[in-house]
Amino acid sequence: MGSHQVNKTIAEINDRIRKGKAVVLNAEEMTELVRRDGKVKAAQQVDVVTTGTFSPMCSSGMLFNIGQQPPVMKVSRMWLNNVPCYSGLAAVDAYLGCTEPSEDDPLNKVPPGRFAYGGGHVIEDLLSGKAVHLRAEAYGTDCYPRKELSKDITLADLPNAWLMNPRNCYQNYNAAVNMTSRTIYTYMGPLKPNCHNVNFATAGKLSPAFNDPYFKTIGLGTKIFLGGGIGWVLGSGTQHVTKPARNERGIPTSPSGTLMLKGDMKGMNPRWVRGLSFVGYGCSLNVGVGIPIPILNEEIAWFTGVDDSDIQMPLKDYGYDYPNGLPRVLGHATFEELKSGEVTVNGKLTPTVPLTSYTMSLEIADELKKWIEEGKFLLTEAQEDIISI
Repeated sequence: MGSHQVNKTIAEINDRIRKGKAVVLNAEEMTELVRRDGKVKAAQQVDVVTTGTFSPMCSSGMLFNIGQQPPVMKVSRMWLNNVPCYSGLAAVDAYLGCTEPSEDDPLNKVPPGRFAYGGGHVIEDLLSGKAVHLRAEAYGTDCYPRKELSKDITLADLPNAWLMNPRNCYQNYNAAVNMTSRTIYTYMGPLKPNCHNVNFATAGKLSPAFNDPYFKTIGLGTKIFLGGGIGWVLGSGTQHVTKPARNERGIPTSPSGTLMLKGDMKGMNPRWVRGLSFVGYGCSLNVGVGIPIPILNEEIAWFTGVDDSDIQMPLKDYGYDYPNGLPRVLGHATFEELKSGEVTVNGKLTPTVPLTSYTMSLEIADELKKWIEEGKFLLTEAQEDIISI
């Protein structure tokens, strides 16, 4: 690091935040600055770049504790609004995954199923202040004699409730097409036959992991915006790929880095955490995440100068190749092309459909920017690298 012209520490940046002197740009503004003035000047001028994404993130859920009431209980099975929770943790600790459907959901028995209500919707209901019905069963022990519990609860009634998300903020992802002759229903949404739409999900130059592609500042203990409240990075997420193929900008050209996140639901806002139903596929959760990138040197400034045209997303056939586990990639499209509304696939102009809200991603980056400028949010030093080089 000694060869850098600009060298700052997180402690120095935090000092500037406390004094109200920190210069904070969102990732869109930083891209323009780096393009105009170069990485060294940008690093001298800017202290923090804020990123944001608001996108479906399946590997998410709520880790919670329901508390005890006499006589006490060791729960073996639990449901919230008839959505099963996992209770094999402790007496009254449980986990509700966002993709868990309601127990009486007909699923895809008459395809395509609607998946009208699941774990993600329960989480949104709790954040909205609604009561949900808790039902629990137990086999009973000497120390935990109660065998049944049935009552309505709100988020305020839960002693602890966290979003605990094993895999969020994918660094790049497939753009999905369907080369077969029938409509298919996927976690990327419905895909029309004969490549009539391309569905894609990422916030492009606003996306957290594209602004720090080698995870030089993001790691265990990084403080973030999660669901409208404060959250933390716990390290790499599941399916994290440490050595992806990259383009000359350092951007992976296939799905690669992921983050495990945690945050207290009691500080969150349902605007940024919303239950989803994917027709014919299942339930999920839209999660809002914003990660601040400290501009410690010109190298990090350069990475935060990433543009949509630098991001190449792999086009994959979800009709045959993906379900059969075939590695074929039909080509790459830049995020700029995907965002324009149409891309060329196999010589054919095809309409594109975003699953990520760019507008709300920008709103998250701006909200986090405001928190930092107002001195309400200080940066943290990552305690462990997410090895991604």
